[in-house]
Amino acid sequence: MSSPPQHPTAWARTDVPEGMGIGTLLPEPDGFRLEAGETVFAREERFLTRFTVWTDLAWATTRVHAEVLSAAGTETVTLQAQGGHWSDGKGGELRELVGCLDVDIAATPLTNTLPIRRLGLRPGEHRDIAVVWIDIPSLRIRRVRQRYTRHHAENGLELYTYRDPLHGEYRISVDGNGVVVDYERFVRRWSPDP
Repeated sequence: MSSPPQHPTAWARTDVPEGMGIGTLLPEPDGFRLEAGETVFAREERFLTRFTVWTDLAWATTRVHAEVLSAAGTETVTLQAQGGHWSDGKGGELRELVGCLDVDIAATPLTNTLPIRRLGLRPGEHRDIAVVWIDIPSLRIRRVRQRYTRHHAENGLELYTYRDPLHGEYRISVDGNGVVVDYERFVRRWSPDP
């Protein structure tokens, strides 16, 4: 895969009546930083979320900060990770997350880039992993088992199947940077990057 782009990618949400997201990957001396936000406007829920995820050079998550603005006010969560050991923003150990190297923030496809880049699967290979799942807008945190299967490329895009026991199975296409183009029943990129 190539070096991450330094310009934002925008997605239209396809799982809600009105929603959009924007995000980017930024290289840093000791890893990468994902910066993104999502806005959802639906009959039952309206919220804005913003988050930052830091990784090491191997794409393993080292820190996460997420915030949600909704009718209930502003809520935040901060997590730290080192070698698969997680702690909350106050340094409290989160034992139930031991062994997780990736974070998956429910409101965005950008965090799917983390395991796609970190695992480096070849076509036909799959891997089962445990991730830290951050639900949006509640900011509830839990451990979730996920499976990524890589398929042969089509039309210049890498293809994956994503599966987890909570949400089912989805087809995902990504560009050469591992950034989602189309995520079945969730998002579609608004336009190809220049």
